[in-house]
Amino acid sequence: MSTIFSIIGVSGVGKTSLVRALNTRDQFALGLESHTERPFQAPFKRNPRFALANQFDFLLYRAEQERLLRADPRPALVDGGLDLDFHGFTRLFHSRGWLSDPEFDLLRRYYIHTRDLLPPPDLIVHLTASDEAIQSRLAARNRINIATAADASLLASFLDEWLVSIPPARILHMDVTNEQSDYRGCVPVILDRIDAILHPIA
Repeated sequence: MSTIFSIIGVSGVGKTSLVRALNTRDQFALGLESHTERPFQAPFKRNPRFALANQFDFLLYRAEQERLLRADPRPALVDGGLDLDFHGFTRLFHSRGWLSDPEFDLLRRYYIHTRDLLPPPDLIVHLTASDEAIQSRLAARNRINIATAADASLLASFLDEWLVSIPPARILHMDVTNEQSDYRGCVPVILDRIDAILHPIA
């Protein structure tokens, strides 16, 4: 079974850019968000009634993705992932009233059942940045954004609540407020941590 390293954080923090910066030598299998390929993302942006379909599709897609990545011989980098999609975005959309209580409970049950069947990521890299940096990065993105800069604080609080339940040894917190697009400051730190997991000292 391969190893999975999950990059998480609020929308606009730079998860996808960091994954690509870490993979300059193509040494990792990648699990990307693939927003444009998800069938309910654009309808959900136009109409909140697609929230349940969108979130169930994302949770199922992420579970399928993890299963394939665990079977790949290479270690994997995941941009977001199953846990972020539930603990972050599903909770956010429920709080906004786009998911009813029964719909949220359905997604919660699916997530818990699926996570019981799939081992959690071996390392969670938690990215944070200032509100100004998040706003700037979201404004520069050319893709569908359901969560906006106004959602960042609430989304971050949901992630913080979830991360409290994770053993600290499985989390690497990185403030990327001042990082450039190539993430040259944090890439060596993250790669060293990954290397220590892949090649533990006996």
